[in-house]
This record gives sequence, C-alpha cells and structure tokens, in this order.
Amino acid sequence: MPSLRQIRRRIRSVQNIAKVTRAMELVAASKMRRAQAAALAARPYAERMRWVLADLAETAHLLEPEQLHPLLRRRPEVRTVEVIFITPDRGLCGGLPANLNRRAAQFVLEVGKPVRIVAVGRKGRDFFLRTGHEVVADFIGLGDRPAYDDILPIARIAMDDYVSGAADEVYLLYARFVSTTVQRPEVFKLLPVEPPTEAVTWRYDYIYEPDRETVLAELLPRYVERQIYEAVLEAVASEQSARMVAMRNATDNANGLIRDLTLLLNKVRQEVITKELLEITAGVEALKAART
Repeated sequence: MPSLRQIRRRIRSVQNIAKVTRAMELVAASKMRRAQAAALAARPYAERMRWVLADLAETAHLLEPEQLHPLLRRRPEVRTVEVIFITPDRGLCGGLPANLNRRAAQFVLEVGKPVRIVAVGRKGRDFFLRTGHEVVADFIGLGDRPAYDDILPIARIAMDDYVSGAADEVYLLYARFVSTTVQRPEVFKLLPVEPPTEAVTWRYDYIYEPDRETVLAELLPRYVERQIYEAVLEAVASEQSARMVAMRNATDNANGLIRDLTLLLNKVRQEVITKELLEITAGVEALKAART
C-alpha cells in the first residue's frame, strides 16, 4: 500500500498532466476550426476544376498518344510507382499516423512494383526510412497553415519525375477529413491525369480562347498543384481533429485517474486514522491494566 505522501505526489503529477492536455485540446480545437474551414472551402474549387478538365479532355481520346499532353499519356507498362505520402510532423494525434503508415504499407504491397516515396511530413518519412524504401524527397515543417506556394516544389517533383519517365504512375496518399472523429486514409491517382468520365460541364458548349489544346496545356499543371494542395489541407484538418480528440481523451483519462487516486487517498487516510485510534485505545487499556 503506498503512503499518503506518495499518493498526494502522484495526484499532483496527474493534475499537471491534465492541465497540459486540456490546454493542448483547446489549441487543437482552435486550429481545427480554421483547418476545417480551409479544407471545406477548397473542395468546390477543386471539383469545378475537374469539371472543366473533363470538358477540355473530352476529345483527347481521338488524338494519337504522341499528340497528347505529357501529363495525360499513359505508360504501356508500369515499372515504377511514385507516392506522395502526406502525414503529420508531430505526434500526440491518436492513431492517425499509425493508420496512414499501415495504409501506405498495404498500398506498397498491393502495387508489387518498385515504389518511390515523396514524404510530406516527418512521420511518413521516418516510417519509410525505417522500412528501407527509397525516399526521393521529403518536405518537413509545412505548418498548420500551408500556403499554395509551399506545395509547388512537391508538384514540380511529381510532374518532372512523370514526364522524365522516372515514375510511370504517381499517387497521393493522405488523410481525408470526414468528420471531427473520422479521418480516412485515401489513395488518389494523380498522374497520369484521368479526367472524370462524367461532369456537369458537358451539358454546356464552352468557347475556349485561344484554343482547347492551349487551355488544357495550361490547366493540367495547375490541376496537379491544386490536387496536392487540397490533399495537404485535408491532412492538416485531419491532424488537428485527431489531436483534439486524443487530447480530450487524455484529459478525461487523467481526471478519471485523479478520482481513483482520491478515493485511494481517502481509504489510506482512513486506515491510518483507524490504526492510530486503535493504538491510542490499546495504550489507554495498557495504562489501566498497569495501575490495577
């Protein structure tokens, strides 16, 4: 049985931890609201861009392969796959990093071909370095409010590797924000660009200047950049949501442990008091017996 001093020391320690986790929960909640707003605001723009891309590429299937834009050309054989793997830089966000790493490992096994990793985030980079995979580039410290310019080097590496033939397919793997308590690992094929088969824009007859091919050539790199930026925003929103929930659970667990320790403290103190009363009573009885 621990002493009263040990229990009181442990209660103070757990109380301090609860204060820290509560503060981290409030900070994560504030960042989460901002990140969620950014991620949700980016979805309509990305969706409209896909519609326009589908309309522009409507006649692409009529062209010869060598006439297609390099980002639209499919390889006859896929030898190497590149994955842009977006993960958090820091921990304390529950099982989100582990879920992403598990999904990435599963995807690598499913591909069954050499995989090149472009790691966006420390957790994903460290995971693939430990497993011995090729990490061709890493981007650490994008922060909680990434700007569009921050992802341009990532998009440039992906497009250059695909055009040069270093990668035959490029995928995005990130955590898609579903709700505050649900973040789903998602795999998205980035290159070659595959326009949607159905789009609302097909019901309209657009006139493009100077011509459809020129606009498509200008839009495709912007499309790749925008998809990566949207994935990064989704990943940030997922990270902050997971961190807020994890810190709330940690605070609740700490408060529950404090209640249990307080009950134990009262029990031990009652035992100490009872023991002292028994000792006093036994001493009084001994004095009475000595006088008689």
